[in-house]
Amino acid sequence: MKKVFKGIVNFHATGFKKHVLAIALCVSAGVAYMDVAVAASPNQNPPALKASAPYVYVVKRGDTLWDIAGKFLNSPWRWKEIWASNRHVKNPHWIYPGDKLLLCTLDGRPLIGKDEGDGCEGIIRRHQGGASLQPQIRIESLANTIPVVPLAYIQQWLDHSIVVSPESLTNIPYILGAADNRVITGAGQTVYARGNGLVTGQQYGVFRQGEPYTFTDATGKKINAGIELVEVASATAVADENDITTLELTKSFNAEVRKGDFVLPQYDNNMPSLFYPTIPNEVTDGGQVVRVQGSIGTAAQHGVVTLDRGALHGVKSGQVFSIYQKGETVRDPQTKEMVKLPNQRVGTVMIFKAFDQLSYAYVLDSSLPIKVGAEIQPPPTTGY
Repeated sequence: MKKVFKGIVNFHATGFKKHVLAIALCVSAGVAYMDVAVAASPNQNPPALKASAPYVYVVKRGDTLWDIAGKFLNSPWRWKEIWASNRHVKNPHWIYPGDKLLLCTLDGRPLIGKDEGDGCEGIIRRHQGGASLQPQIRIESLANTIPVVPLAYIQQWLDHSIVVSPESLTNIPYILGAADNRVITGAGQTVYARGNGLVTGQQYGVFRQGEPYTFTDATGKKINAGIELVEVASATAVADENDITTLELTKSFNAEVRKGDFVLPQYDNNMPSLFYPTIPNEVTDGGQVVRVQGSIGTAAQHGVVTLDRGALHGVKSGQVFSIYQKGETVRDPQTKEMVKLPNQRVGTVMIFKAFDQLSYAYVLDSSLPIKVGAEIQPPPTTGY
């Protein structure tokens, strides 16, 4: 175990201050990026523009990509079908405050792109692979890019929550106690961890174990799909004696450190830069909401839910799903038989963090409260 954990936490070769949680913890939170827009099938109708769609829109600070897509389309999840990528730019999908977006037309289909001073003609030319008339160098902080959704609503789960397999927690270092026999501790205090693999001078996260995700399969057998870990603090290893490591707590995240909390490498997360609407056959059918985060049972717009579909089922960060509440079963007043009513579409969610068996999704919009058990389906591609 000592060699395995050292492999997880060793990041000197990369030079990064933070590092990615290793595959050994069964986390698949990778982000899919798109360099060029994928054209819609010629047999598929183009996305329907809103009647109020602007011909010119200047991106403002505070905008999100979902907001912008919603200004142009009835179905914001089809944004990539109309986004004009500039193939001569390393990251053509990034949008910044101050960018001027133009609504153009190519072969009878809407096309939206960033104006570089030569209008729709230049947008179309660059989208088709033609060179720009006036090459430019643009220096921008990545922090200024327009996010997909308001990060404040998902920051806690994006940065401080993970789902791991139960077996991956075997032999992981844990908090043994604190200086002065404190029961709970926070930033600025000293704690002691037991377990091999911690390296003096490196940064770690202190994680608390939450409720496991347990399901029952068709045979009635209980299956543990993962355990949720929530980061409650960050710490620096300052001394090591035998298998006891002294940690100085540097930050607290809405909770105190307690005995038994796990000590793991910290990791970075990224948001997807464009939406990836799902193909019906791409994700295993039958997915549903299995937990509402930060709530006793229902979620609304800006909420976070956990889905029982993860990377092993074809789920990727950025994918958009429609949410359907299961129809009630009622008694037919004439035949007296029990009849199930159709499922009702109640909202839209976007995957922002995918694990092996599960994923976190942000509620983009909702017409009714979203409950545990609500089903997920690929968003419609016709009539929108």
